[in-house]
Amino acid sequence: MATQQPRYMQLAQTLIDEIQGGLFPVGTTIPTEFALCDRFGASRSTVREAVKQLVQLGMVKRQAGVGTTVTAVDAAGSYKQVMQQLSDLQRYSADTVLHLKTKRMAEITDPSLCESLQAQPGDMWLRLDALRRSTAHPDPICHTEVYIQSAFRTLSGLDSALRTPIFSLIERQFGEQIVEVEQEIRAVALTAGIARQLNARARDPALWIQRRYLNSRAEVLELSISIHPADRFRYVERFQRGWTGS
Repeated sequence: MATQQPRYMQLAQTLIDEIQGGLFPVGTTIPTEFALCDRFGASRSTVREAVKQLVQLGMVKRQAGVGTTVTAVDAAGSYKQVMQQLSDLQRYSADTVLHLKTKRMAEITDPSLCESLQAQPGDMWLRLDALRRSTAHPDPICHTEVYIQSAFRTLSGLDSALRTPIFSLIERQFGEQIVEVEQEIRAVALTAGIARQLNARARDPALWIQRRYLNSRAEVLELSISIHPADRFRYVERFQRGWTGS
């Protein structure tokens, strides 16, 4: 997985390792951008993006005239997911662990779920129920239910503690390719049942995130619905300007 990471992520991880290893204690400053460029043989934009990752994690703080100061050895308490491309979903799975609770064939009857799955009422899909954990928080960061097309019900590699994205398992075993992921995010309140599993309080605010994984034929191969307590998860997207104007 490390070789698939963007260069700035590799540099950020190196700096994180050095901070946690004691090379740069809390209160000291890390080398300047120019010094890091020279050390890593990287461009200034790559180094700047790497340092930005540490800022967003709450591990360093930039101050004009002072430099970049180490403020914490570990990242802030909530898990932060940064999304720019499909490979970031792979990193999300590598950084966290999905603990499977149940696996069964389920009949799809809910009209809205049928629409999301492109399924007919009564269709059978493989359903997984799981809790995702991160080292950033002692309690689960989300409850996840996953629906997998019945053609892939013999999918192997669904271990009790899963670090590999499920869509990657489907691609490997069945030769499919995910070309698009559709994502929908809503604000919801935790139900009593989900709250109990997450060690949270019922009706606390949460993020509801649905992802549909589509192949080149625009068929839904997998759908996941994750519910995150608001204080355990942050979601970050970056938008780059793709046009010119006055």
